[in-house]
Amino acid sequence: MQIRNIAIIAHVDHGKTTLVDQMLRQAGVFRSNQQVEERVMDSNPLERERGITILAKNTAVHWGGVKINIVDTPGHADFGGEVERILRMVDGVLILVDAAEGPMPQTRFVTRKALALGHMPIVAINKIDRADAEPMRVHDEVLGLFIDLEASHEQLDAKFLYTSSRHGTATTELDKPGTDLTPLFQAILDHVPAPSGNPDGPFQMLISTLDHSSFLGRLGIGRVERGVAKVGNPVAVLPLGEPGLVDEKEGVTSRITKLYTFDGLARVDTQEVPAGDICVVSGFDGIEIGKTLTDPAVLERLEGIAVEEPTISVDVIVNNSPFAGLEGKYVTSRQVKDRLYRELERNVALKVEETDSPDTHTVSGRGELHLGILMETMRREGYEFQVSRPRVITRIDDTGERTEPYEELMIDVAEEHMGVVMEKLGPRRAALTEMRNPGLGLVRLVFKIPSRGLFGYRSEFLTDTRGTGTMHHRFLAYGPWAGPLAGRKRGVLVADREGSVVAFALGNLQERAQMFVSPGNEVYEGMVVGENSRPGDMDVNVTKEKKLTNMRTTASDENVQLEPPRDISLEYGLEYIEEDELIEVTPQNIRLRKRMLAAVDRKKAARAAARIADAS
Repeated sequence: MQIRNIAIIAHVDHGKTTLVDQMLRQAGVFRSNQQVEERVMDSNPLERERGITILAKNTAVHWGGVKINIVDTPGHADFGGEVERILRMVDGVLILVDAAEGPMPQTRFVTRKALALGHMPIVAINKIDRADAEPMRVHDEVLGLFIDLEASHEQLDAKFLYTSSRHGTATTELDKPGTDLTPLFQAILDHVPAPSGNPDGPFQMLISTLDHSSFLGRLGIGRVERGVAKVGNPVAVLPLGEPGLVDEKEGVTSRITKLYTFDGLARVDTQEVPAGDICVVSGFDGIEIGKTLTDPAVLERLEGIAVEEPTISVDVIVNNSPFAGLEGKYVTSRQVKDRLYRELERNVALKVEETDSPDTHTVSGRGELHLGILMETMRREGYEFQVSRPRVITRIDDTGERTEPYEELMIDVAEEHMGVVMEKLGPRRAALTEMRNPGLGLVRLVFKIPSRGLFGYRSEFLTDTRGTGTMHHRFLAYGPWAGPLAGRKRGVLVADREGSVVAFALGNLQERAQMFVSPGNEVYEGMVVGENSRPGDMDVNVTKEKKLTNMRTTASDENVQLEPPRDISLEYGLEYIEEDELIEVTPQNIRLRKRMLAAVDRKKAARAAARIADAS
């Protein structure tokens, strides 16, 4: 059986998962009358809610007697680790680029990784049915990107297609509209090389992804690099390390108990898998991403999977608020620690480190969304914990200077909002590197900005642009420390006692603040209940009730008209809080609080900090 292995890579919202839907439909995976959800590959509830792909997933179709293994990948820069590890499973990549937006930051990142591995690209300029589509301009921009990334002559000669994921069409020439995806399937067969593994050699396989079954335990997913995988055969699991032959003492021998291959959306039970095919294996307890499975007679290790280092970290702390343990199922330090270390098994871009305190662990990732998705997943599983403000991971370079991560920030905004965007980014040490005016009243601005400068900016940006602007960023490089940056300009309202929120109290406070709580919510001393309209924090009583009186006046029976409170999400909280604040995460609520709950303790700490500042 002939095989092709291909990954679909693109920037977020450029149409990858929709295109996979159409490929599955036109390859005959679904019946003609079968009702199928949109973006069927986005099976995770969080993916469906947010409309983005978070986890890389495998599927397979048959076309012209050839099996095509397809890997659908995330498009958000924070989940770049998902893309990096699956690129070792494939022999070619389908690069999707929006016909109006052109190559975006994540397009550059994943394309660089794919070209460096020597994969042959096929470029699909997608959404050609958009009113503002400029496919020929985007064609030239993609070729320019390939040149910038030092593509080989063979890679520069990539096949270009013009597609519409929504309508399921592809064509090689714009003046000849496509009717289906036949040109795309044919391009995959013609331009993606077949796997080069030797089917007669000793078995060898690299684990690229993990899964779990309640019946079979841990499952490993990867491509058979050499030989044939057979159920019942003895297999050695080699630990991570340098590639090449290893000592026979290093391998742990077990047997393959189950084998599955992919066919459409299903996993098919099989007895053997030939070299070059992607499969799922079970029977190995200590299996991890990057480990090699090999014939016990030839212990030869493959090169492991390397991903770029994390750039942002937070502290995950056991919940110690007055409401601790009331809502969560897993609340102890041991339970939180075990869950974080379990995440490392499949999330290769994440790092977890222990601190001096047994109740605190430092978790490092690619960005706020990367960490936020982990926290949201834990919250839904019943975990209860607290999270600190994100901080960048700094390094010391060869000259002894302190460096920090910088990001490439790409903003598309209307011309009338360009001034306020540049004004807000100035104090955040952003440097404008490129400005383009493609027309239609939009301006594209490209900045180089310290990662710290992006903390808390997204909500400001949406407010300043009335929700019409878009911003994307990706890790660029480490650069010199940019110095102190301005923090939050407004203070917060802090509850001064425990109790239930009363509408009468909020009615008096909302003139000077934006509230985070509603009547009936439970609060405790030190909990952040709103944003002050001025700098500086203010302790308030949100449980204050109206005094009873036997006197009736025209004002005594007025209804209190309250504005809706600001919705606090995990991502918003990570952007919003300062160093002296924490996010309390429970299955039912997300609360903001001060590290020191008692007002007396906070005042003492402020006076001590002021004395130290005066002395220095």
